[in-house]
Order: sequence, then structure tokens, then C-alpha cells
Amino acid sequence: MDERLNYAPCGYVSITLEGMVAEVNQTFLDMMGYRLEDVVQKHFEAMMSTANKLIFHSYFYPHINLDGHVEELFIRLKNSQGESVPFILNGRKFEREGQERLDCVLVQMGKRIDYEMELRMANKQIEKAYWEKDQALAELQQIHAEIERKQTELMEINAVLLELSNTDKLTGLKNRRFFQEKLEEQLMQYNHNRIPLSLFIIDIDHFKRVNDTWGHGYGDEVLFDVASILKTHAVEGETVARYGGEEFVMILPETDAEKAKAGAERLRRAVQDFSWKTGSMTISIGIITATPDADEAMLLQKADEALYASKQNGRNQVTHYEDLKLQGYSP
Repeated sequence: MDERLNYAPCGYVSITLEGMVAEVNQTFLDMMGYRLEDVVQKHFEAMMSTANKLIFHSYFYPHINLDGHVEELFIRLKNSQGESVPFILNGRKFEREGQERLDCVLVQMGKRIDYEMELRMANKQIEKAYWEKDQALAELQQIHAEIERKQTELMEINAVLLELSNTDKLTGLKNRRFFQEKLEEQLMQYNHNRIPLSLFIIDIDHFKRVNDTWGHGYGDEVLFDVASILKTHAVEGETVARYGGEEFVMILPETDAEKAKAGAERLRRAVQDFSWKTGSMTISIGIITATPDADEAMLLQKADEALYASKQNGRNQVTHYEDLKLQGYSP
């Protein structure tokens, strides 16, 4: 073994797929008070309590076989005095000379943290239950089922959290962060396949007047209703998001300039024809259709210039950036 690895500031243990220790560095031996012959060619689980064996089988092996690696597994190993030593274990599957090995790096924990105490109590309860019952196989199956249930719950919770992190709370639309990530993704696809891609920036006309006259509560209602109209008229594959304040954005894959202008006009009329408490609400829209030289910033800038032209031309307008070029317009 390389001398630097042998005396690295962390433990290193390489085990076979059967769990036998093939290599170990001196740092680990010094941590644990073992000699080389005490560990090599011995089963790695010989240094574990029953509870930690269960953790190792229910977490380490499934994940390293599925993903090829395991990160930050909390585990305890018994030293030569029989004392329990806490470690954080990172592992990776590695093929060496035609043989697969599971290389593990172990960092000893110098401080206890709150959840560690909870795990200790849980481990004691598992160990007590294991020794008190003869039906070890049935109990292990129960534990596996519970782990699978918890993993399913965790994935569902993570999915909900991800959705919340990408959603504007007021309107229920996607938020600016999601929009920017989606625009980058769609532009990459456009640069690859050159299928038309268009972008809208939509602004509610005279929105400040709504807040000043009717109050911010009604202003929020207007934002929600405009968002609902946009979402209702969007087709599958299109992304609708709140960009900020009274501005919204839409990404329209497989949409050329003419199709984009027709779609924007339908949105403009839908908002205009909606039954508003104030009697009238309108939107202005700026459109850009992607070109081979465009990046995200350029698309947004040009769509914003088209929106500005819609505002300057009296609001309640739809303007495509290409039309500005034809007219010789300079925002």
C-alpha cells in the first residue's frame, strides 16, 4: 500500500463483495488498536454490533450495489477493547485486477450530535428486540419493509419540497428560478435540433394603479386571475411562470414567430374579455423567437424590448421583436 494512503488522516478499509477485509491502512489499525493480522482476511462485520450489522445490510450493500457508492453512512465499530467507536463512512465500488472491491474511507467522529443520540437509542431497541426474539428472519423482513416505506415517504416529501421550491406561492405558477432553468434547457434543445422556440414576456397594464386604487389585496387577486388565464391557455409542453411583480413569462417550444403572435393575441383578448371588478384589465406582450446566435440573456433582452414597444404603442398590444427590426424601431 502507498505510504501516504497507509498513514492518511482517515481510516481506509477495502473489502471483498463477500465482506472480507482485503486491505487496511495503518491509521485505521491505530485508531482501533488492532494488528494487521487481526483484521485482514477477517469479516468486516466482525467489528460490528448486531444493530450496526442491520444498518450495514439494509443501507450500505443495497446502495453501493445500486449506485456504486455510499456517502456519509453513520456507523459504529468495536475496537480491540470492545468499545464502540463512531465513524462516518464513505464507500465506492472499485474493480482491481479483475476483482471488484468495496473501498471504504472512515472518519472518526470526535463530537456527538443530537441525532446520533437518537440513533443510539434506536439501535439499542433494535438490538434488544433482536436478542429477545427467536424469529430473527421475520423481524429483519419487518425492518426492511419499514425502511422501504420510509424511503417512499421521503421521496414523496422530497418531491413535494422540490415542487414548492419551484412554485410561486401567490399564483401557483412556476417561479423565476424554475423558468430560468427551463429556458436554459429548452435553448440547448433548440441549438441541437433547430426546432422553433419562442418566448413571451407579459406585463399587466397599469397594475400600480390597481394597487393604489383598490388595494394590494385586490392586486393579488388580479395577479392570480391573470396567472389562471395564462395557465388555462397554455398547451402541453409550454412553461408559464411568474417572472416578478406583475410580469409573467412563457416558453413555447415548437412555436415559430407567426404561431407565437397568434397565441399571444389569444392571451391578450382573453385577459381583456375577462370579467374584472375594475371594469377593465389588459396586458402587453413582448415576443422573441430564438435564432442560432441567441443565449438566454439575449432572448430575455429582446423580448423585453418588444414588451417596451407594446407599452409605448398604447399598451394592450402584442409585439414581436422581428417586427421592430422591420419597422426600424430602436427601443
